[in-house]
Amino acid sequence: MKRTLAPSLLLAAAAFGQNNSFVLSDVRLIDGTGRLAVEHASVVVQNGKIVRAGTGGGITGTRVIRASGKTVIPGLINGHGHVGLVKGTAVSPANYTGVNIMHQLVQYENYGVTTVISLGMNKDLLYKIRSDQEKGNEPGATVLTTGRGIGVPNGVPPVKVGADQVYRPRTPEEARAAVREMATRAPDLIKLWVDDNLGKLPRPNMDVEAAAIDEAHKLNLRVAAHVYYQADAKKLLQDGIDILAHSVRDGVLDADTISLIKSKKVYYIPTLQLEESFYGFAERPEWVKSPFFQFVSNQPLKAAVGSDSYRTSVSKDPATETHKKALEIAKQNVRKLRDATALLAFGTDSGANPYRVPGFAEHRELQLLVDAGLTPLDAIHCATQATAAMLHIDEKTGTIQPGKQADLIVLDGDPSQDIANTEKIEMVFHNGRQVKREPAPD
Repeated sequence: MKRTLAPSLLLAAAAFGQNNSFVLSDVRLIDGTGRLAVEHASVVVQNGKIVRAGTGGGITGTRVIRASGKTVIPGLINGHGHVGLVKGTAVSPANYTGVNIMHQLVQYENYGVTTVISLGMNKDLLYKIRSDQEKGNEPGATVLTTGRGIGVPNGVPPVKVGADQVYRPRTPEEARAAVREMATRAPDLIKLWVDDNLGKLPRPNMDVEAAAIDEAHKLNLRVAAHVYYQADAKKLLQDGIDILAHSVRDGVLDADTISLIKSKKVYYIPTLQLEESFYGFAERPEWVKSPFFQFVSNQPLKAAVGSDSYRTSVSKDPATETHKKALEIAKQNVRKLRDATALLAFGTDSGANPYRVPGFAEHRELQLLVDAGLTPLDAIHCATQATAAMLHIDEKTGTIQPGKQADLIVLDGDPSQDIANTEKIEMVFHNGRQVKREPAPD
């Protein structure tokens, strides 16, 4: 399915093709800082960089896209995603190929997700792809990587991946060695898994986790942790964790944990869509039929979630209620952290299994953050400037301000009034180049 632009924008896009100098004129500007929208603004881009954003100033002498009534927001940044794990409805080490990874990065970009960090379970191939992108040789969302990450022997992550995709150290010394080996490839973060999959798998050795954090910090690397339980989160906070890459979901955060998160300036990524992904497609059949979901380039998945057998299996699965309760707890914790003005960032865990769909998941996460109590502008800020700051890429991207690269989404609607309007994508620009937005073949 090919997305059809409004006629005026279609003509304008054809006029400048792949030229990365242009003006978006007479737009509603939401710049990602959390500030109110600016009406009748212009965004001026030269050589892929934003040189002016706002009202006033001339716009002559360059290609102009007149987009009256449209809204421009920054490209979304996924601070917790995965690539190369899923193909169709299966997860397998064989899926981790350059072709499959690029297929998924293009899908992220089609949905306006212009940057994603693959938070663990990566083969070393991803370092090469990251390097090739830096040289301008690969399309798709800009990818960052944590490399393999550190899991639990015979435990989490409970995903079918190869031995070359995750370390599973048994001792603190082995954990330090794993961190040192990853550090030789300059990962963007180090990833830990701290969980027992609701008691189904072995508990992590917290001395191993503490050693990994300590070794990473010695090497000037920051650490993000998969977490579920509040007690684990508190121990990680005491050990110096930098990012909690999921919500606490076993109970409402207590004052001590909130104080630690805030005082230590730890980023907290809610990943609300993670829990909903276990049942959402079964309960919302309109998703499957919507043009927004049909833009996904995964025909086996679309067929699976549209089937009666899938909906029946989800409704009969006793784990469904567990996931629903976990989501409600996660939302409460987002509200508590918002009220405490703690650092919230954005991520979805998309790409970790077939039902966390790259691109689609990020727009649903925005809606769930608003359901949890954030304003639409706060949710957009979370998914842009805040996450860019978490990833230390905020000098390059995350806001629509002079000097930043032109990572932009043009919307046919105002998401500050209804966050679901982020789904009304007219155009996407990445590094100032217009994204073709044609789903890759399965």
